[in-house]
Amino acid sequence: MLAEIRGRSQVTIPAEIVKKLGIAEGDKFDITEKDGGIFMCPVVIYPKNKIAKVAKIVKDAEEETAKQTAFESVEDMFADMGIDIKNV
Repeated sequence: MLAEIRGRSQVTIPAEIVKKLGIAEGDKFDITEKDGGIFMCPVVIYPKNKIAKVAKIVKDAEEETAKQTAFESVEDMFADMGIDIKNV
């Protein structure tokens, strides 16, 4: 597909590509140049406060996981709960 550079260095992305990638007005792209080519990669930018909330959730989950007991077998797990699976 051909595209043409316009005023203010603007290029129109062909509609087929926009539709296929689900690109919408206001979407952000990382643009790089390599070996004479121009590459555009869609990116998502999250606000710092949202990332901080996700980081806290991950940290809390890791701390909770560290408190969990790892069992060598199912029998050991049931024994820890006071259940003798041989008598079930």
